[in-house]
Amino acid sequence: MIELTHGIVQLLRRITATHTEARLLRTIIYTLGHILIAMTSNTIITGAEWGLAAADALIEPCINGVWFFLLDTIWSRHRSANLPFQKTV
Repeated sequence: MIELTHGIVQLLRRITATHTEARLLRTIIYTLGHILIAMTSNTIITGAEWGLAAADALIEPCINGVWFFLLDTIWSRHRSANLPFQKTV
């Protein structure tokens, strides 16, 4: 079991070797979780059939996933641009 865990950790380290890849991986994980939550919520709240809830849950989070990636990119650029900022007296 320890070897399996070590292998998974090593794979994730290789996947997230660069900052961009790490942001993309976070975006994908976020989007998949959002889809699952949206499908379940839609089915429970509205009583919609699973297929209809799945269609709704796939379209909206995919758009949100793109939005999140763009927001994270802009945020990262803004933050790194302001990182060396120091107050002058």
